[in-house]
Amino acid sequence: MEHNVVSHKDWVAARTKFLADEKEFTKERDRMSQARRELPWELVDKEYAFEGTGGKRTLAELFDGRNQLVIYHAMFNPATASPQTTWTEDSPCFACSFWMDGIDRHVIHLNHRDVTVAAVAIAPYKKFAAYRERMGWSFPVYSSAGSDFNFDYHVSFTPEQMKDGKADYNYRVDPVFMSESPGVSVFLRDGGKIYHTYSAYARGLDMLNAAYNYLDLVPKGRDEGPMGMMDWLRRRDEYPA
Repeated sequence: MEHNVVSHKDWVAARTKFLADEKEFTKERDRMSQARRELPWELVDKEYAFEGTGGKRTLAELFDGRNQLVIYHAMFNPATASPQTTWTEDSPCFACSFWMDGIDRHVIHLNHRDVTVAAVAIAPYKKFAAYRERMGWSFPVYSSAGSDFNFDYHVSFTPEQMKDGKADYNYRVDPVFMSESPGVSVFLRDGGKIYHTYSAYARGLDMLNAAYNYLDLVPKGRDEGPMGMMDWLRRRDEYPA
């Protein structure tokens, strides 16, 4: 692995110069975070039904007594699973699993900041719950099968959209090759009403993956090539021993 090697004095000089860029990036990130919180909200006045532990749940019940809710939209639809999909009949997308692994240990801290985190997929609840147990996750998972939730939040696509090869995703009409795509949506419960405050998709999910933040620190980086191919990635129990 070839790279520029310098004296300690020159190393400190280069690092100090880069520190100024890092500080500016941090300030810009703070500005972006504030601007995100200041975005307008939209009222959620449509009823959605989910299945979880104990049976049917409403969107309001997914808050679990808290006022802020973050939903990770997991790609998992056994009915459309094939060798070409990133999920199987029994397992969610391996990349979504990577993101959800990162969620798990943060949940206790987020709960104490009035935030509930849950994962939702269109897969039957029993299959999603079985995978949750396999992974050892502590956060709740739900099925949105039978409701419009996944379609309204643009993470599942209809047969007609699949036939057309395009759908509304990430705030534009994009080509679609699979029936599911990843995303995260944020909701607030206030004054007896529920508001949708934010949704992000595609690379907008990068900030939620702490493992990628670590990889961005090391010399080889993500090492996924210019197209960001994740061929190296496996579900946590599928890596070679």
